Amino acid sequence: MASNREPGNAPPPAADVIDDVAGSLQRGGGDRGPSLSERLIAGVAVRAYATPLHRLRLRGRFPLKLLGVPADPVPGDPHIGERIIAGRLIHAGHTQMTRDISFRETAPPAAWQAWAHGWEWLRDLAILPDRAAATKAAEALVERWLASFPEYDALAWRADITGTRLLMALGHAPLILSSSNQIYRSALLSALATWARHLDRAARRAPEGLPRARALAGLYAAGTLIPGGEVRAAAALAGLEALLPALVLPDGGIATRAPVDALALAETLLFAGAAPEAIGGRAPPLFADALARLAPALRGLMLGDGQVGAWHGGAMIGAAAMERLARKVPTGTELRRGGRWSGFQRLSAGRTVVVVDAGPPPPARLSSSGHAGTLALEMSDGPDRLVTNCGGQRGLERASNGLLAPALAAGLATTAAHSTLVIDDTNSTRIRDDGTLAGGVEEVALASRTMADGQLLESSHDGYVRRFGMLVRRRLFLSADGGELAGEDLIEAAPARLFARRSERRFDVRFHLGGGVSATPTADGMGALMKTPGGRIWAFKARIAAGSGQLLIEPSLWVDADGTIHRTQQLVISGTTEKQAADIHWSFTRAGK
Repeated sequence: MASNREPGNAPPPAADVIDDVAGSLQRGGGDRGPSLSERLIAGVAVRAYATPLHRLRLRGRFPLKLLGVPADPVPGDPHIGERIIAGRLIHAGHTQMTRDISFRETAPPAAWQAWAHGWEWLRDLAILPDRAAATKAAEALVERWLASFPEYDALAWRADITGTRLLMALGHAPLILSSSNQIYRSALLSALATWARHLDRAARRAPEGLPRARALAGLYAAGTLIPGGEVRAAAALAGLEALLPALVLPDGGIATRAPVDALALAETLLFAGAAPEAIGGRAPPLFADALARLAPALRGLMLGDGQVGAWHGGAMIGAAAMERLARKVPTGTELRRGGRWSGFQRLSAGRTVVVVDAGPPPPARLSSSGHAGTLALEMSDGPDRLVTNCGGQRGLERASNGLLAPALAAGLATTAAHSTLVIDDTNSTRIRDDGTLAGGVEEVALASRTMADGQLLESSHDGYVRRFGMLVRRRLFLSADGGELAGEDLIEAAPARLFARRSERRFDVRFHLGGGVSATPTADGMGALMKTPGGRIWAFKARIAAGSGQLLIEPSLWVDADGTIHRTQQLVISGTTEKQAADIHWSFTRAGK
């Protein structure tokens, strides 16, 4: 049995401290994304691509062949491939019939258009056992696309999409270049060289972050596998050398703070790194170094079910994707507990795993869909997800259920959709109508200690200081046997600020329960008994030391890695501050071994 320590009374540091880490993560002074001048410069560059001068720059000899075929690290979906054979391009919940497609339709959602123009459907055809049918369908779609976009188009030739299209075309060249039609074959080879020339200028001007990485990766692969591209490959590699240190943090976290972006970047680097291997060479050390840090950091976010939670706009990552990455990266089975740069922290003991978002929201120039979930936690008991956040959308485009309803997707980004404290039903970081983040959390302080009797994590954020004059702190202690997670959430009056509205505020501390977890209230009204799908029993207790409130069990939902919506429950400690402060203690204690 776990100890009977009062809920939230984590022990103070003692002489038996094994590890001690402290730090402060800042969002960068309220980064609001690219400046007006940066946007103007980018707009001028995009308009320049449609000029006769740029068309003149794109001219050149087309290759007679490719030097090799890189291996695509991501397997296709045969179900999607079969639907393409049947005449339907289905992605992001949208269906487009292939018999009369021009690829110039503007009605499909942006996710569908990026997928279609990036030729990512090639991997779904490549996996089909009927090679002849897959080749026929692929060549027909490629020929239709080439006829639709013989010259620059702002969307179809966007740098990140063009980089992806180059990777797909190179990686699945046997599928689309086996035709005996020399006119078609020459047109495709010429297009590959033309797109590479376009990226010579456009790749470095792509938005910072994953879009630029995709553009540069495609350019590197093209320079490596299209004859005469040595200078191009070197320039692309130099671009990646400048980008990756800022995108992949020292502890392996990704600067966008979305695990789905880390996985996407790892897969992109694996694909591009396979280009030199296809001609008997080796990928530059830059690729191995980034992958060696990305994989353990991603595994550090896994709960006991082998899945990574939905953080900062991204959907959950399923166990199959994590296993695939582990097989392809030498450090793929290593696990990192977190670090001061990534903003995520992992506590684990026995069968219990806790992951905490102890970092500020991502910079606006790198992320367009962050979540306002600072200090949220997820928790598992073995393979059962006990506490979770409600989910995310980015990454669900290939899910059979398609994209979520816009209102639901927007709701998942809110603080209330996370297992953390909310003041006055207000997001800790403001969310604009377009999904980008505005003012709110600027700094998160963090201290962690590992001791003989457990692990202690203390953190705080300033998301409510400017609006309400209140600072939020969270203390977590996981016992050495994993049988108890004790927590304390505090609201404190921040130093007086000119515009802070000093008045009492309602607060809610939410714990969204995992799929299949049932909760029953205890007789005293301040606790609950929870039963996991595996049959284990956990007891939850709450105590409000300052302020006033109650414990409620309310409906909730959870979106899994396939986009399926599960009806669940949530434990909510609701109350009101007193003298602009509150002190809420709580604990999860496992019954039995």
